[in-house]
Amino acid sequence: MTQDLQEDHQHTSPIKTPKQLVIVVVLAFVVPITLIVLLSQLVTGGSKGAHEDASLVQQRIQPYGTVVLADASAPKGNLTGEQVFAQVCKTCHEAGLAGAHKLGDKAAWAKVIAQGEKTTLEHAIKGLRAMPPKGGNPDLTDTEVQRGVVFMANKAGANWKEPEAPTVVAAAAAPAAAATPTAGASAAPIAAAAANVPASKPDGKKVYDTVCMVCHAAGVAGAPKFGDKAQWAPRIKTGIDALYTASLKGKGAMPPKGGNTALPDADVKAAVDYMVSAAK
Repeated sequence: MTQDLQEDHQHTSPIKTPKQLVIVVVLAFVVPITLIVLLSQLVTGGSKGAHEDASLVQQRIQPYGTVVLADASAPKGNLTGEQVFAQVCKTCHEAGLAGAHKLGDKAAWAKVIAQGEKTTLEHAIKGLRAMPPKGGNPDLTDTEVQRGVVFMANKAGANWKEPEAPTVVAAAAAPAAAATPTAGASAAPIAAAAANVPASKPDGKKVYDTVCMVCHAAGVAGAPKFGDKAQWAPRIKTGIDALYTASLKGKGAMPPKGGNTALPDADVKAAVDYMVSAAK
């Protein structure tokens, strides 16, 4: 009898009342859900990117591109002798203005070559008679002037050696303002910004000092002297457009663009404006 009571007790459910049954059912749902929530917070908790490598973070947040400004003191002295002649010396030495020896005239250049390269270069740098220092272009380096002298002398039979150009570091020859887009990023914003930068206004005085001065300062070959109102008056009466055309295309002894065909039209017109304003 006692054994039968013990077996019945072992098979009796611990849930005695409906309230206990409700509690068990609720716990059966709540406990697993709570454990799942705690595990998810443990896995996803913490600041995003807290354990990310710093270099990767910088790469992700870096701007679209960077702007690199070229050094204002860009290297000089890179013009060849032929380029110096075309930009400066040609004005007088092609047509023989003011007693300048014509390019290729061996008889005229014979005495110049005979005096030696050193003396000829000194005259070209410091100026001689109607020829201004450095042909009127003070921006030329002594080496560039020497190349121009050698180029012209060799055309007349000399055998002088033209100085070599200095070695230029590639980075130094970068554009004055160059935008370097980041890898994988669009360069459109940078290009749009560059398009909105206004172009610098041509400096008429600078063009005059480097090109026009050669003839207009002393009135070489009939050129009206700078500031001479009497000489400029009839020319000003023809109108500014006529003066522009004569300067751009050449007229009489004056070659197109004063002999420097590399000048932009806007620079030539600025020089004309400068001379006209000085004669009014």
